[in-house]
Amino acid sequence: MTWGFMGVRGTWMTESASMSMRTMAETTGVNWTAIAFSAWQATAFSTEIPYWKDLTVTDEEVIWAIQNAKSLGLKVCLKPIVNCEDGTWRAHINFFDKDVPCEPKWRDWFASYRNYILHFAQIPEQTDCEMLCIGCEMVQTDRRETEWRDLISEVRKVYSGLITYNCDKYQEDNVAWWDALDVISSSGYYPIHDWDQQLDRIEKVVQQFNKPFFFMEAGCPSRTGSSAIPNDWTLEGEANQAEQADFYRMMFDKCGERDWVRGFMLWDWPAQLYEREQAAIDDGYCIYGKEAEAITAQAYAAKRSAMKS
Repeated sequence: MTWGFMGVRGTWMTESASMSMRTMAETTGVNWTAIAFSAWQATAFSTEIPYWKDLTVTDEEVIWAIQNAKSLGLKVCLKPIVNCEDGTWRAHINFFDKDVPCEPKWRDWFASYRNYILHFAQIPEQTDCEMLCIGCEMVQTDRRETEWRDLISEVRKVYSGLITYNCDKYQEDNVAWWDALDVISSSGYYPIHDWDQQLDRIEKVVQQFNKPFFFMEAGCPSRTGSSAIPNDWTLEGEANQAEQADFYRMMFDKCGERDWVRGFMLWDWPAQLYEREQAAIDDGYCIYGKEAEAITAQAYAAKRSAMKS
């Protein structure tokens, strides 16, 4: 389960945040968590990522979250993400392929991104995190193979654990540098009745690169209409636990038929959790207090039992 995303500075090292993570572990049966947070660049064509400023959580908060997860027996993937302050989705961060005077450049953006990732790569090394995710859904950057390979090489100098990159949905076969990573991961926001077709496509990538695979993100809002377009967090609709639950059943069933799908970092579980009594009216991705919570706990318990037998 992904924990903490959209948490801002000052919201993690609290009793409510601790309770949120503890509740996540107790009610879902997860054994891994992706601790996710954002640094903010101004626009999709800005070249500076000032990760040391608000609203990004502090190093101390990140270390606290990792230690808290470890105390609950969870394995940890640290997931630093970059977002745009103007609301543009990070997938649209993009620059000219050839340098043009007076225009923002890939080399400047990657230099800033490198500093951001290398800074936070030191923390999982110091805290014994099992995995580091070095990027999330930055579709327009995927074609910059040389820069990504150089960054991976630099990360390996400071972090000795597993390294992955979270490509966006439908992009698994557009990344040419999976061989430089330890694990292939992607966002599994596929329509409820399209899992077979998409898994067939992804399987070819897994076979080509012969790497472990899991869904670094996967989930569906508890909202009418969301199972057909689970990646659209702006879709308007009534709160609908049953629709989310149907999506989770189908996702677990279809992925369970593919032994190369190693698992999920479900999306998502906030650091500031709503009251359980409010679950019926919450239409977001979090499964706390909803039908999908029990479905997840049962699926994970069955997986653990199968692994022991």
